[in-house]
Amino acid sequence: MSPTDLLTVAVLAFVGFRLADAARQTVSARGHVRMLVAGLRPRHFLRAIPVLLAVLTVATALVQVPGLDFGWWTKLGGTGNPVIGVGPKGSTPGPLETIIPVVFVTLLLIGLPLLVEGEEWVFRRGAEHRTRAANARRSVLFGLVHALIGIPVGVALALSIGGFYFTWAYLRAWRQTGSEDAALAESTRSHLAYNLLIAAIVVLALATGST
Repeated sequence: MSPTDLLTVAVLAFVGFRLADAARQTVSARGHVRMLVAGLRPRHFLRAIPVLLAVLTVATALVQVPGLDFGWWTKLGGTGNPVIGVGPKGSTPGPLETIIPVVFVTLLLIGLPLLVEGEEWVFRRGAEHRTRAANARRSVLFGLVHALIGIPVGVALALSIGGFYFTWAYLRAWRQTGSEDAALAESTRSHLAYNLLIAAIVVLALATGST
């Protein structure tokens, strides 16, 4: 096994462990998770559609810029990103190339509510006390942090659009309720609906063999 193959296995093992841990925590906090999921409304999904389209459009343009197409996972020879377990072509036996993405996506779907809530806690909480510029920086940082999972820098930058949207959802709820908890719950649900749309696209791609 080559050094690249060993590194790929290590990355997938780490990602699998983190996803399994998130799924375990979600099961343990199922009462809280049910509350978050029960609060999802059609508006959360409908508003997420144009945001996702904007992210895809901007990401497609940005990855054409030299340097912004760099992602450490693709540098290893991987496709997509390690979160859905798609490794370098030819480095993994055929059955595993099918099983690993299915297992990873299943664990991701289980753990998604708490994973999303954690991101909202870090990037949106307290937005009502920050300036517009500070919130804008947080939104861009939110996008760039995703480059850590191996996606191209241009795609990570495009995800900042989602960050701006989630901040808008947080501040809108804050103005309506004056409650940080209510604002955080609203941005979390907006984020969750957005990610569920992405998950649906991934599941469809896996089902049709398009990954």
